[in-house]
Amino acid sequence: MHTRFPLTGVALAALLALQPALAEEIVVTGSIVERAVVDAPYAIGVVGRDVLRDSGPQINLSESLARVPGLMVANRSNFAQDLQIGSRGFGARATFGVRGIRLLSDGIPASGPDGQGQVSQFDLGSAERVEVLRGPFSVLYGNSSGGVISLVSAPVKKGAYEGEVDAGSFGLRQVRASIASPLGAGFDLRVSGSAMQIDGFRPQSEARRGLLNARLGWKDEDDSVVVLGGLYTQPADDPLGLTRAQFDADPYQTTSQATQFDTRKESTQQNIGTTWKHRFGDGALRDLQLMAYAGRRSVTQYLAIIDTTQNNVRHGGGVIDFDRDFKGAEARLRFGWTSVDLQVGAALDDQADDRRGYENYLRGTTPPVYGVIGNLRRDETNRARSADVFGQAEWAAGAGLTVSGGLRSGRVKLSTEDRYFNGVNGDDSGAVEFSYTNPVLGLRWEAAPGLQLHASAARGFESPTLGEIAYRVDGSNGINFDLKPQKSRQFELGAKWRAGAFDADVALFDIATEDEIGVATNAGGRSAFQNVGRTQRRGLEVGGAARLGGGFSARVAYTYLDATYRDPFVTCVAIPCNLTTGAGTAAVTAGNRIAGTQRHNGFAEAAWATGVAGTFGLEVRGVSGTTANDTNTAFADKYALAALRWGYRIPIGGALDAVELLARVDNLTDKRYAGSVIVNEANGRYYETGAPRAALLAVRLLGNL
Repeated sequence: MHTRFPLTGVALAALLALQPALAEEIVVTGSIVERAVVDAPYAIGVVGRDVLRDSGPQINLSESLARVPGLMVANRSNFAQDLQIGSRGFGARATFGVRGIRLLSDGIPASGPDGQGQVSQFDLGSAERVEVLRGPFSVLYGNSSGGVISLVSAPVKKGAYEGEVDAGSFGLRQVRASIASPLGAGFDLRVSGSAMQIDGFRPQSEARRGLLNARLGWKDEDDSVVVLGGLYTQPADDPLGLTRAQFDADPYQTTSQATQFDTRKESTQQNIGTTWKHRFGDGALRDLQLMAYAGRRSVTQYLAIIDTTQNNVRHGGGVIDFDRDFKGAEARLRFGWTSVDLQVGAALDDQADDRRGYENYLRGTTPPVYGVIGNLRRDETNRARSADVFGQAEWAAGAGLTVSGGLRSGRVKLSTEDRYFNGVNGDDSGAVEFSYTNPVLGLRWEAAPGLQLHASAARGFESPTLGEIAYRVDGSNGINFDLKPQKSRQFELGAKWRAGAFDADVALFDIATEDEIGVATNAGGRSAFQNVGRTQRRGLEVGGAARLGGGFSARVAYTYLDATYRDPFVTCVAIPCNLTTGAGTAAVTAGNRIAGTQRHNGFAEAAWATGVAGTFGLEVRGVSGTTANDTNTAFADKYALAALRWGYRIPIGGALDAVELLARVDNLTDKRYAGSVIVNEANGRYYETGAPRAALLAVRLLGNL
């Protein structure tokens, strides 16, 4: 969709003089100090509180992050699996969870030291904003930071409460409540919680979620302390993916294996974290910041694996069960002089998984009854540890030029201690260690009033995850010692323009990666990985917004991504598979697109705030075909979706300050489409169906204490 503004010279200047300026968003991600987006020498997007609320029931980031260029957030419509998220192609290969992107919640990592993370526990209802950093400066966040998604909670400014009830299609019910209050003597407190349930639009897709979060703050003239705690629980059925034939016949069906094996996942998490910041004054040493966190995540997942496959003495079973203890700490010192800011720090992160595997059936029954916990088949401890030091500096060189640079150096150790022996299965213990040094350099130049140009370059690093080193490609004992980390060289050129009621951000990027990690085989509940050589990611990102007067506003975002393999390799495409003999394999040609990526991704929004009848919005999102496998023989078709929303605020005053209403209809045309893909799925069940037409009604009460 193209919009033209036939305005030049005096006419444009006159129009701009009549329009209110767009509020400049503030970010902290990637910077030494808080700054406006336009002053950041890199590509970064911000989704604020109002947008989060208008975009849906605030359950998934996929509701709102489509408006950020460079980012792909696909909703699997399957709560047993996390969102599929890619940043400039990084993370696209993940079959579950979030891979290759650093996740933060109030500065506390939601990604493990091996690079795997989840966003299902993010409390979007209490967020002030979500910041999305793409490009070279993300390497300052360490291992597997091809991009950064950072949630920032709203501060406590006054005594207030909120209550919300959501009702929607497919049995969606949600209640949400929060209370915030200053407590005196510098203390403040916020407690928020939500309970959600949905039946789903496919059989075997019911889910429930419960969130409870607390934030206790304290501050005086020189110090501020924040303590955060969270509880999360989510039992969810897993409808699995569909083959192409199944999808074409009926995309809203569920494959028979889902009900046969009662595939599902139960997850819980408890976490606590604290940050302390001390300000020293106006000397060279400006402030000290300390952060520490700890928690436990427990998962039990029932897979669709038949009993004969599990008869292999080395098979880990059809039920995954683990308890993950995680903890970490970080320290930062900031120095400041007349034209130079400097920050140095160190970070430690540790993750220990007490991992067990069980058969998903009980022996002695014919035919087998699946969906239960049977005999033990796996018992081990998987551990990931990282230790990093980092520094970042910014120099205002004069004449509108700012030079920024940084360095992060660290070590990542992954290990397995195997405790399960039956006499013939062998010992899968082992450990590997990787080290890296990531430099980044950036320039920002104020070329003209309201016009900023920026350029940056960096070297990135992504280690294998614990899951990726778990199995050798040839099926022998031990972890995958042959799997190396992938390394990238990243370049970015960009421009940011601000002119009254208009703003625009443009970025060009080029990323060359060596030893890209890819799937070797994905079958029978065992995924083995290999290094597949060089890849190239090139693209263009465009974002813009305008406030046009009369209550009208518009926003657009567009991404072009060309993500390809530069070297040929061989991958598994059938069961059984043997890369050595060639059985069940196929060649991947140089020039093939990386699985899970799209060439084009666009978003457009037009809104009208009437003042009397509320605010109306039309949203359109378009995605080109998505590659489902590395051989490029399977694709999810392109699609375009439209959504309508209406919001209305009823001011009341007093204890009940206002009532807010939100009504949405998503997928207006009831388009049948695959919302995401399970990349390189060995059974060919690549396609995860997107939601059909869906309605939502939300009623929110805002009050004062």
